Amino acid sequence: MIFRAFAVDERLQHRLLEWGVVGALVMRGVMIALGTELIEHFSWVLYLLGAFLVYAGVRMLFFHKGDIHPEQSWMVRFASRHLRVSHEYHGEHFFVRDAGRLFATPLFLVLIVVEITDVTLAVDSIPAVFGITRDPFIVYTSNVLAILGLRALYFLLAGIIDRLRFLDEGLAIVLILIGGKMIAERWVHIPVTVSLGVVGGVLLIALLASLLIPAKKQT
Repeated sequence: MIFRAFAVDERLQHRLLEWGVVGALVMRGVMIALGTELIEHFSWVLYLLGAFLVYAGVRMLFFHKGDIHPEQSWMVRFASRHLRVSHEYHGEHFFVRDAGRLFATPLFLVLIVVEITDVTLAVDSIPAVFGITRDPFIVYTSNVLAILGLRALYFLLAGIIDRLRFLDEGLAIVLILIGGKMIAERWVHIPVTVSLGVVGGVLLIALLASLLIPAKKQT
């Protein structure tokens, strides 16, 4: 969606994804380290994270997001006002010099959008992993494997993502279930294997529903 909005050439998408992965690994590492410290010193933070996941899941499930235009986001407007930005792409370069002055290219703006978008996604996904395990090593390595796996699958997913019509609903239910687990953990213990089984089952049902239930015809 971001690449389409900014009309990024397919030959440049690999470079953006590579830098996006590097930035995601660094930022998620920082967020996980901070989250681990907070949970270790303030156990009640888990209840806040659980409540936030429930809220995020309910919002995703019942409130339509509408059309998203990343090229109109506050990030792009802020960067455009505070940076000298060239009007066209310059190959794989993020910065170029013109008449001795340094300019950011539109490719750099796209990279900013990709990195900030990953942070917003991590706000949901990292607390969700803490709902399964408290081990920071597992939390981080699971994020690393997910990011690297999605990087490899990107061009496959980009072609079929429009067909996964019920993926948002499946993810919303997963967030609600994990958030509820975090809130109720003090009174109800749910084994990790059961949690993972439920998450996998919900996502599988969402996937099968997307593929098997025909889409409504546009009138």
